[in-house]
Amino acid sequence: MIINYLVIVNALGLAAMGLDKQKAIRNQWRIPEKTLFLISAIGGSIGTFVGMYLFRHKTKHWYFVVGMPAILVAHVVIGFFLYSRMYIG
Repeated sequence: MIINYLVIVNALGLAAMGLDKQKAIRNQWRIPEKTLFLISAIGGSIGTFVGMYLFRHKTKHWYFVVGMPAILVAHVVIGFFLYSRMYIG
C-alpha cells in the first residue's frame, strides 16, 4: 500500500512539473510553487526532482535547486530510519 502511494504521488510530482513548464511556455495560469513543494513534501520528492531536470523547469531558482534535493534527502533519511526500526531493531 505504501509503495502504491509513493508511485502515485511521485507520478503526480513529475506530471505537475511537466504541466507547469508547458503553462510557463504558453504564458498561462501556473501551478503555485508552494503546491509543487507540497507534492514533494508529501512523498513526491523523486518525481518533482526528476521533473525539475527532465523538463529544465525551476532550475534557476535557488530555493528549488536547494529545496527539492533537501526534501529528497530528508525522505531517504526518514525511510532508512523507519526501515531500520522495523527490520533491524
